[in-house]
Amino acid sequence: MDSTLEFLIRHGYVVLFVWVVLEQGGLPIPAVPILLAAGALAGTGQMHLALIVGIGVVASLLSDFIWYGVGRRRGTRVLQLLCRISLEPDSCVRQTEDLFSRRGLASLLVAKFVPGLSTVAPPLAGITRMPLLRFALFDGLGAFLWVGVFAVLGVLFSEQLEGLALLLATMGSWLLAIVVGALGAYLAWKFVARKRFLRRLRIARITPEELHQKLEAGEEVMIVDLRHPLEVEAEPVVIPGAVRFSAQDLEARRLPIPRDREVILYCS
Repeated sequence: MDSTLEFLIRHGYVVLFVWVVLEQGGLPIPAVPILLAAGALAGTGQMHLALIVGIGVVASLLSDFIWYGVGRRRGTRVLQLLCRISLEPDSCVRQTEDLFSRRGLASLLVAKFVPGLSTVAPPLAGITRMPLLRFALFDGLGAFLWVGVFAVLGVLFSEQLEGLALLLATMGSWLLAIVVGALGAYLAWKFVARKRFLRRLRIARITPEELHQKLEAGEEVMIVDLRHPLEVEAEPVVIPGAVRFSAQDLEARRLPIPRDREVILYCS
């Protein structure tokens, strides 16, 4: 434990920068414990609070600008990439789209406080063609609030965090085994649950080619476009004859479902 603490004191700024870049880049490694630890070290005079906040904000903006550029160039296809690297991308994407619709630029101020949303928000800003300067301003303010809040909490509770670190040190290698085992079990459970969901989804799935064949054959089908308004705005291409509807309207049964034909739902 002493060697670990010495390493953090000597290379704390580098560790902070790399960790925040990776976490904001989409890897499932929470940066909040690192921010709290850096703040605690600042509270004992071994790191500087201003440097912690500055480095954390720069690291966050670096990842966010990359995601913003990817979203601007690739459009909604970037959401497919997020689906591959995230365990729960669907709810995160939908929540972020709703947040963008309701709050606009202000959503960037709070997105980083919600796990998952912080990764999806920057590419969505690029997808919706948000001006770069506005994105930089509001995303920078959001990063400043996020880093500042947890770093200051680390300073305020530096004594308690130091006592917790000493307590954890007494557990030695058992603590590492417990943490790694719990994390591995959680990831495995989420992976299995996601595979089961995708397997059920494939059973009732139709390919674009199959739908095209049905339309060419003159079959009577009802096509419902469930894409979020932000996605439609980014890519305003609609399947001929499709009815635009939101998922909320469908859940509220505001859309009359015909019983005499096949109903096909599609989204991104």
